[in-house]
Amino acid sequence: MKATLVWVSFVYFCYFMMPAFAENQPDGVNPRLNTYVLDYNSAVEPELQRKVETIDAEIRKQYEMAPSDTAVGLLDLRGLRLAMIRPDREEYAASVPKVGILLAYFQLHPEAATNLDASVRHELGLMIKISSNEMAAKYSQLLGLTNIQRVLASYHFYDTNHGGGLWVGKHYGVSAERIGSPVGDNSHAATVRELLRYYLLLEQGKLVSPAASQTMREIFRSPDIPHEVNKFVKGLEGRDLEILRKSGTWENWLHDTARVKGPDRDYILVALTKHPKGDEYLVSLARAVDDLLRGK
Repeated sequence: MKATLVWVSFVYFCYFMMPAFAENQPDGVNPRLNTYVLDYNSAVEPELQRKVETIDAEIRKQYEMAPSDTAVGLLDLRGLRLAMIRPDREEYAASVPKVGILLAYFQLHPEAATNLDASVRHELGLMIKISSNEMAAKYSQLLGLTNIQRVLASYHFYDTNHGGGLWVGKHYGVSAERIGSPVGDNSHAATVRELLRYYLLLEQGKLVSPAASQTMREIFRSPDIPHEVNKFVKGLEGRDLEILRKSGTWENWLHDTARVKGPDRDYILVALTKHPKGDEYLVSLARAVDDLLRGK
């Protein structure tokens, strides 16, 4: 009798409750998004992987770049499809790890999730959106490098057994304290996989708390601060997209990372390059990936 009741309840849920649940999801949001896990066991989707590899190869050929010059990650948030190229190779990441300072600030100041001073909000926006070294150094010195890395480690953003990850080991623009990353002895480091995870957890509301994640996303938006029109932003100009991004530039280390959302697509794109033509590669990559995901 109990088994029959359980079966009837299951059938009722499938036929009556699940459609209602799906209808209550925001348009285009995959109902499985909040439980999706990206880790070292995550499988790529073969067809998407093949297409991203082709895009990467064609653009590298155009700019005379070697396979070792790029690392790419794409997570389609609507279809939960993953593609990655050299995802666990640690790179010197320039300004990209400033996202780690942002996370550490909210982790160590949980009250800021719902009560953030307007001047702090603006300064963090300058750090993220136009990559202010002055603001990054102000907040990394306030928090302490060891504390920042302890926060990143609590989310497993750095793993010495899997190539490294997200690392903040030096105050930006300040030639004082330096803690090199264990894998590559980089002052600031990242891998494609851990950057994809960062944006995924941010989207899921799992960085610090849902409220803190929401406030962090608002800082990425910072509508009062214009984007630097280069890299992904330049490639996606005129496409009616919301772009939450953190880029990085130092000599030939040219990177971009973003969560991109449009009327018919929603995805996370990460690319790390080391080449004089890295910026041009990133512009072309953003256009090609966006075309792919909108079915052009």
